[in-house]
Amino acid sequence: MLLQVSNITKSFDGTDILTECSFHMEENEKCALVGANGAGKSTLLKIIARVLNSDSGNITLKNNATLGYLAQQEAVDTDNTIYGELITVKQKLLDEEAEIRRLEKEMKKAEGDELKSVMEKYSRLTHHFELNNGFAINSEITGVLKGLGFEEEEFEKKIATLSGGQKTRVALAKLLLSRPDLIMLDEPTNHLDLRSIEWLEGFLQAYKGAVLVVAHDRYFLDRVVTKVVDIENGRSRVYTGNYTAFSEKKRALREAGLRAYMNQQAEIKHQEQVIEKLKSFNREKSIKRAESREKMLAKTERLEKPADINDAMKLTITPSIISGKDVLIVDSLSKSFPDNPLFADVSFDIRRGERVAVIGDNGTGKTTLLKIFTGLVKADQGSFRLGTNVKIGYYDQEHQVLHPDKTLFQEISDEYPMMNDTRIRNTLAAFLFYGDDVFKQVSALSGGERGRLSLAKLMLSNANFLILDEPTNHLDATSKEILENALNDYEGTLLYVSHDRFFINRTATRILELEGHTFTTYHGNYDYYTEKKITASDGDKAESEQIKSVSQNKLSWQEQKAADAEKRKKAAQIKRNEEEIAALEDEQKAIEAEMSKPEIATDVARLTALSERAAEISQKLEKAYEEWEILNTD
Repeated sequence: MLLQVSNITKSFDGTDILTECSFHMEENEKCALVGANGAGKSTLLKIIARVLNSDSGNITLKNNATLGYLAQQEAVDTDNTIYGELITVKQKLLDEEAEIRRLEKEMKKAEGDELKSVMEKYSRLTHHFELNNGFAINSEITGVLKGLGFEEEEFEKKIATLSGGQKTRVALAKLLLSRPDLIMLDEPTNHLDLRSIEWLEGFLQAYKGAVLVVAHDRYFLDRVVTKVVDIENGRSRVYTGNYTAFSEKKRALREAGLRAYMNQQAEIKHQEQVIEKLKSFNREKSIKRAESREKMLAKTERLEKPADINDAMKLTITPSIISGKDVLIVDSLSKSFPDNPLFADVSFDIRRGERVAVIGDNGTGKTTLLKIFTGLVKADQGSFRLGTNVKIGYYDQEHQVLHPDKTLFQEISDEYPMMNDTRIRNTLAAFLFYGDDVFKQVSALSGGERGRLSLAKLMLSNANFLILDEPTNHLDATSKEILENALNDYEGTLLYVSHDRFFINRTATRILELEGHTFTTYHGNYDYYTEKKITASDGDKAESEQIKSVSQNKLSWQEQKAADAEKRKKAAQIKRNEEEIAALEDEQKAIEAEMSKPEIATDVARLTALSERAAEISQKLEKAYEEWEILNTD
């Protein structure tokens, strides 16, 4: 066992944050701490890292094991360059290398026993140096920096000139290079683009040590962790598997717990009614029986009702009017800033009902594209137009139309005066505003809280074309699920920028990847996109459904329409095939049941007919199965 966390309890200002939290980690295990915002995940990491003291409980780390901890904001030496800061991690190896060089010179002069002694020391040092990958220091540092999104020309930049997010990436690189037995990360993906996140996933999957991570990136957790520690109401519960497995198990356990609680409550009520009835008979025997039942009821261990969560809350977005089939038509659009070309000669169309995710590296122009469509930024060249009856709803954390003097409740009720109090409260709760929070003034909200309130307002709008920039930022997992369900039921059209791959995977029907100053289209969700990217990288590009600009193999609307028709035709064939299989299997079962009857066993003619029909069905089923397999082979 590498780490043992035993009965950790912590409170702040009389409020319990953690209550007897316990779990353990084995060597090489990958584990996640999850829970709602404010549940105490970061607090528990700090206690394990000895940055914070617990009120009670113990943390036990295996003897001589090393621990590396990266908080959400990590300090680095601003006087260093990026590369210079990382090379400090390997200082011991650099010192060893210097000593090896010194010993090489000494060996040229030494003789006899002295030479033997120098050679033995040289042998030990070179072995240790090789064992710790000393000859690959430069390539290892370069690999980590490039993986986390730094270009080689940036390596000599002073850390003092970097943004907060870039400094955090440098700190993350230092931690990864130090290779401790246990890596602890708090929201490591916050300042990474998709490419860097995917690199980090690969690094952690292959990492020989253990990893304990706090993250809201559900796709990241699905790919990295094999165990989840859930913190709810201050207490911990351990689940095996990745995030999706945890989510399903937790939901099932909660439903089972709620059923058990409701059944017990019903039984308690029933027993109380029986007791009351027995007492009403007012006879000695019935009173004694009532008293006996009362004693049994008093001894019953009462189940606690599972904590109420808002995952059953349904958020509905209803467009006021249906748009035309053509929602957005983009023709040869270009945009650049001084010394920063973003995209050029971009053309694509968006049709009614599509849910389009725009992805790409940081700084490539994704948000700028959305701002062009909403009139906040002008394109350099090209044009775009909206289709008939298109009504845009736009969410951007930088451009929120909120009134600082209003309360959250007023912000919603004034905008939608016909909405009842319950729906207003439910909507605000879906975006993490509970109880008296709804009476806070907007001016008292943090930036993240303002973003959530703006998103709540937008979800209530009657827009039929939603344009969203990073809509899941500042939302917890439950709120993300509510938003995902709402967008999947939305009858309008959706265009959004997001780094949340789980969100993209659940909501997107099409992906626009911005890379190399142009867009490539993938008709599917994020899993489909990654599958096609892998296929393309392996050289099998024939199956990739990539659509670039008009000049770069853009599928026409007619071609896409034909492709969609072919898909529908195939789906209809699969449905007919599956119906045929079901009917044949039902008939086969009926014949088998008939043949098993005693009276049939003596009826040779009937038995022969049934046998022949069974053989005929068996042949038909074999063909139907083969057809199904062919139809379902992509």
